[in-house]
Amino acid sequence: MVNYKLTYFPVKALGEPIRFLLSYGGAEFEDDRFERENWPKIKPTMPFGQVPVLEIDGKKMHQSTAICRYLAKQYGLLGKDDWENLEIDAAVDTIHDLRTKIASYAYESHAEAKEAKYEPLVKETIPYYLERLDAQVKRNGGYLVGGKLTWADLVFVALLDYLNFMAKFDIIEKYGNLKALKEKVLAVPKIKAWVDKRPQSDA
Repeated sequence: MVNYKLTYFPVKALGEPIRFLLSYGGAEFEDDRFERENWPKIKPTMPFGQVPVLEIDGKKMHQSTAICRYLAKQYGLLGKDDWENLEIDAAVDTIHDLRTKIASYAYESHAEAKEAKYEPLVKETIPYYLERLDAQVKRNGGYLVGGKLTWADLVFVALLDYLNFMAKFDIIEKYGNLKALKEKVLAVPKIKAWVDKRPQSDA
């Protein structure tokens, strides 16, 4: 049996897609959550000084998207061919583009600059991305790619709490296809079991 240990802050954020994938695969894993005040002493022990880090039989790997892609290969959540895998990669990268744009607002330290960023984010940027993602799900039979569940769907739904936390509202409320996708992913028995038992956090 493979031994997994995920090291991350005590939040969902970038760790949650990995947790969703491990849960989907039925893997037992150590969910190592550390408080932020302990980060300075943990950081030097992490590859490239960043988290999340997944240890696989004692070998540490960083970069959350690379980890998710690896786990997707283990658990049958890739596309049926190279083209679908390209579509999945593009969807995941697009989701992270949206995350980065929301984070630019959320982590802005200057109050006036932060206030100035909010209206364009809410009225332009978020709708721009979500309208297109919603249409993509509609075209693909209720999923992001290929008419079936892939790791792109898990990444999107796993990140939603974090995106909503940063944006300060439910960003998919107006997008029926994305809401239905969220419901389908959260209804997967092993993912539902994880969500029911996971530690509570806003982000």
